[in-house]
Amino acid sequence: MPRVWHVPVHDATRVRDVRVAAEDAAARAGLDEQRRAACALVATELATNVVNHAKAGEVVVDVVDPAVLPEGRPGRAVQITALDHGPGIADVAGAFEDGFTTGGSLGAGLGTCRRIADAFGLHSEVGRGTVAVARVGPATAGLVPEQDPAHALGVHAGGVNVPFAGAQQSGDAWSWVRSGDRVTLMLADGLGHGAEAARASDAAVEELRHCARLPPAEMLQRLHTALSGTRGAAVAAAQLDTWTGRLRFAGIGNVTARLRDGGRWRTLLSRPGIVGAHRPRTVREDEADWTPGSLLILHTDGLPSRWTPPAGTGVPPADPAVTAAVAVRDAGSAARPVRDDTTVAVLANVPEASS
Repeated sequence: MPRVWHVPVHDATRVRDVRVAAEDAAARAGLDEQRRAACALVATELATNVVNHAKAGEVVVDVVDPAVLPEGRPGRAVQITALDHGPGIADVAGAFEDGFTTGGSLGAGLGTCRRIADAFGLHSEVGRGTVAVARVGPATAGLVPEQDPAHALGVHAGGVNVPFAGAQQSGDAWSWVRSGDRVTLMLADGLGHGAEAARASDAAVEELRHCARLPPAEMLQRLHTALSGTRGAAVAAAQLDTWTGRLRFAGIGNVTARLRDGGRWRTLLSRPGIVGAHRPRTVREDEADWTPGSLLILHTDGLPSRWTPPAGTGVPPADPAVTAAVAVRDAGSAARPVRDDTTVAVLANVPEASS
């Protein structure tokens, strides 16, 4: 069963825990020795940054789908996400320069982390904190993006999944699949918490890979059958036809979808029910135009149901996982503790320079 490593980082002793989590995730992802070492280095540097500059924060390690998706079943990557509510970085560009290191770290610096990871994104605001997201995949993942046939689609996806109360499994799961010019982003929230909730959401991810050609409403019908032996899940699926520029959406349960449509955010509606247990007789599909400035955010109820993305979300276009990480970080604080597994998945157009 998939695992998510969530490590609160409040002193230097937790840096080792983050490194071990990254090594464990890399082994589960089937990465070779060199890529495992890269995961360990990046994880150690990011955790040390949290301790030295923010005093406290958290690191989430997960095995995720690649941000740029070929057809078929691609190799998966280790994603290391560091989040904090610290003072922020005043000079983000300078932080990437060689020689800019964090005291007590390996001396690699963020610039080296960015070079050895397949993708590295950073978002920091003075007074609000910092998020950093790194992905390390199989050795073949380091190909020049233009060599990947999926790169021409111009759309990327990413997400961050944080299990509730430090559990080893999250009841949430996100994934995306490609069939020709169509890409489908799905987010599932297994009923409850823990291993049984994770089994339901994992079943949804596995079935998604077998029905990539179906439109969202028909996908949910297939998922309902696949989840019938589980406790069930709330599921949302958004399918983008990159040829026609149309987005189709269908959802059952309390997974929320927000689409940036021009200068405003639009909510795409799900139907009440539980996939695998209580599916409505008919499932409605919402449709919308997908433009270069469009951005889709799916989130589970670890975020407040009335949460609306703040102005400037995903602007300028960034790695979707970074956009998701900022939402997760800002959703939780000592004054507003998170009471459930929390997952945010994002679909966005990303320029070549950000790949």
